[in-house]
Amino acid sequence: MKKALISVFDKTGIVDLANTLQSLGWEIISTGGTYKKLKEEGIHVRDISDLTKFPECFDGRVKTLHPNVEGGILAIRDNKDHRRQMDELGIEPVDLVVCNLYPFKQTVLKPGVSHEEVVENIDIGGPTMIRAAAKNYKFVTVLTDPKDYANVLSELKEFGDTTPATKEMLAAKVFIHTAHYDALIADYFSRKLGIREPDTLTLTYEKKQELRYGENPHQQAVFYASVKGTEGTLTAAVQLHGKELSYNNIGDTDGALEALKEFEEPTVVAAKHANPCGVGSDATISGAFRKAYEADPVSIYGGIVAANRTIDRECAEMMSPIFLEVVIAPSFSQEALDILTQKKNIRLLCLPEIGRVDREAPKAKTVLGGLLIQDPDTVLFPETKEIQIVTRREPTKTEWEDLLFAWKVVKHTKSNGIALAKDKCTTGTGPGQVSRIWALENAIRQGGERILGSVLASDAFFPFADCVEAAHKAGITAIIQPGGSVRDQDSIDAADQYGIAMIFTGMRHFKH
Repeated sequence: MKKALISVFDKTGIVDLANTLQSLGWEIISTGGTYKKLKEEGIHVRDISDLTKFPECFDGRVKTLHPNVEGGILAIRDNKDHRRQMDELGIEPVDLVVCNLYPFKQTVLKPGVSHEEVVENIDIGGPTMIRAAAKNYKFVTVLTDPKDYANVLSELKEFGDTTPATKEMLAAKVFIHTAHYDALIADYFSRKLGIREPDTLTLTYEKKQELRYGENPHQQAVFYASVKGTEGTLTAAVQLHGKELSYNNIGDTDGALEALKEFEEPTVVAAKHANPCGVGSDATISGAFRKAYEADPVSIYGGIVAANRTIDRECAEMMSPIFLEVVIAPSFSQEALDILTQKKNIRLLCLPEIGRVDREAPKAKTVLGGLLIQDPDTVLFPETKEIQIVTRREPTKTEWEDLLFAWKVVKHTKSNGIALAKDKCTTGTGPGQVSRIWALENAIRQGGERILGSVLASDAFFPFADCVEAAHKAGITAIIQPGGSVRDQDSIDAADQYGIAMIFTGMRHFKH
C-alpha cells in the first residue's frame, strides 16, 4: 500500500485530496491539526507517532524530525542496500509528501507582531520534509501548492503514479519555495539587527504580472513585487481600467511617481521615458494638470501622468482629448471615471498612499554579472551644510519658490539634467545629455519664449561658465546648483556680471 504523509498549515483542498487518495487505496499519515481535521471529516488516517514510535513533543516543535520519516522519504527505492537497511530498521517508504509551511510571511507582515511570534512561525520540520522529498523526486512526489493537487490526482488515476516530468517540476517548486521562505527569514533578522551589507545577499520577490514583452517586442519580461514595503509604490496600485501595463509603462510610471513624491501641494507630473517632461503645482489638481500640460504639450503625448490629488471632472475633461498611456492618482471621482473610461486603452491606476516615501528601501540596479545597491535619494539638501548664496544678488521670494520647485524636478531628471521653471511650472527640461551645456541648450530650445524669467536647476556643478552665459541669453534670472567645481568662481563671476542670483546646495543629485 502506498503511503502519503500530509502535514499542512493551509488546509485548502486537503480533505478532497485525502478522500481521493484513500479511494485510490493509499494510506494516509498525518500530524497535529491536519490529523485532527482529517479525522473529523471521516477519513481513516494514521498518526505520525505510530510511524515514528515517538510522541510529538515540545508543543509540536518536534514531530516529523525522525529517521522513520526522513528515511522513508529519502531512501532510494532501487538501491539494494537502502532497501535492506529499511527492512532492518523497520522504516516504511513514504511515496507522497503533502506539506505547506508555517505562515512566516503573513506573520512578519502583521502590524506590531512580536519577535517571539515571528520566531515561532519559522518552520523546521516542514522544510526538512519537502526538501528531502524534492531531493528524492524520482521516487517521491511532493506537493506544496494546493493548485497542484488536481493534476497529481489526475495522473494517479490515469497512470497509478505521478509522471517523472511532474515529479521533477514539483521538486523544482519546492526549492524555489524554500529559498523564498529562507530569504524572508534572513531579511527579517538582517533588518532587526541592522545588517546592511551581508557578505552574501539573497533577495526574494513575488510575481505580480507576466508582461506581453519587455522594452522591445523581441524581449520577454515579467513584473515582480517586493514582499514588504509596497505601500505607496506601483506594485500596490490597483488598475481600474485599460489594457495591462507594459514593461515600459511600469518603468515610466515609477519614474513619474518618484518625482511626484517630492511635492506636498497639488501637483501633476507628466513623464516620458521616466523623465519629467512637464510638472505643475497649483491650488487645485486641475490647475496643476493645466500647467503640466502647457509645459510641454508635445512630449506628454503617449506619456504618463501622476497626480497627488483625486482626479476630478474638470481634470478628466482636460485629459480626455490627449493620448495618455497611464494616469495614476490616489483616487478618481465617479465623474472622472465616467469620462476617462470612454477611452478604451488608457490605463487608470489607483494608489491611495501615493505620497508615501520609504526612506529605507534600497535602490538596486543590475549590471552584467552583478547588482548595484545604494541608499535611496530621499533628501533635497544636506543636513550638515547650509545653502550658500554665492552671488551679490539674492533670489527674490518668488525665485526662491521656483528654485525649490525646479530642484525637486531636476533631482528626478536623468543626468546630465537641467530643469527650468517659472510660477511652479516647468518651462523646459534637458535630460540625459553627455554634456551639461547640451542639456541646458535642449531645455532652452524646448521652452522657447516661455523661458524668459525662469529659474534654472542643475543636478551637478557647472564645469565652465558657459551655462551661465546661455542662461543669461535666454532670460533666466536665478540658478540653483550643487557647486564644487574647481572653476566655480568663473560661474559666480559670470552670474554677478549679468545680475543672476545663484545658490549652491552642496549636494548633487545624479540619476543614471
